[in-house]
Amino acid sequence: MSQWARTARILAGLHDNRQPDPENIAVRLVLASRDALPVTGVGLSWVTPHGPGATLAATDGPARLMEELQFSLGEGPCVDSSRSGFPVLQADLARTAAALWPTFGPRALAAGIAAVFAFPLQVGAVRMGVLDLYRDVAGPLADGDLDEALAYADAATAVLLELQARAGEDTVHPYLLDSLHDRAEVHQASGMIAVQLGVRPADALTVLRARAYASDRSMIDLARAVITRTLRFDD
Repeated sequence: MSQWARTARILAGLHDNRQPDPENIAVRLVLASRDALPVTGVGLSWVTPHGPGATLAATDGPARLMEELQFSLGEGPCVDSSRSGFPVLQADLARTAAALWPTFGPRALAAGIAAVFAFPLQVGAVRMGVLDLYRDVAGPLADGDLDEALAYADAATAVLLELQARAGEDTVHPYLLDSLHDRAEVHQASGMIAVQLGVRPADALTVLRARAYASDRSMIDLARAVITRTLRFDD
């Protein structure tokens, strides 16, 4: 079966007139890809020019944790894939993660993620998101499974394009916009920290990430504490 035929079959299975809500189609895609492939979980992320933007859908706890860790730490397969535009295929994290991702790797392993496969979602040079697959046992994807994963990545790209097409040229689909709400709080907090410390916003984001890592708290939790002024960085 050709790659185009695989993708067309996947998209036909995703569309359900009884559930037109765009959130449902994103959730259906990650569930379908998990069921069709020899993986344990799947995450679908929207990316911005600055890196991971928001998690649109994820199948389970470890998959959601994987997406959140990558945003919080600024490293991981999703980050690398979105920057390079190429798949990141790591079949044995216990062997490779420490060298590739010193902070993300140990936490992913602790969450039971033994292998991870990240596929960029892009049209030409425009990168829109990443489809992350993980498994709880080490091992590569077989050739047929890799072809199927690439077809699901193409289907995920089509889903993101469809959502944006519904919104029009000069706006963002409400579902995509809502998914960025938590991330917007992080960037708001970074701006406040930049003022407190007299540094650039990019450096303030690094400081926030370091505090999240050191305190074992999520970026969003810390950001909300900064916004509500229960946490300051110039004390």
